Amino acid sequence: MQDTLAQLERGESAIITDVSSIHIPLKLLEMGCLPGNSVKLVQLAPFHDPMYLNINGSHLAIRKETAAHILIEKVTHE
Repeated sequence: MQDTLAQLERGESAIITDVSSIHIPLKLLEMGCLPGNSVKLVQLAPFHDPMYLNINGSHLAIRKETAAHILIEKVTHE
């Protein structure tokens, strides 16, 4: 099973691999939430929702429920 954006921990980075879900608002796609773009979890609000992200230099907050529909591949820094 592939990781989702909702599984990122604070400070972790990933590459978006798929957003082909009807649960992803068009506005997120327009703001850069597209396959191939890099994403980093900057901060979590209390109770871990919403998530504050940096996607290709743009900062945005999305609900964890929505993030669970965005597939990612985590980036490991060695």
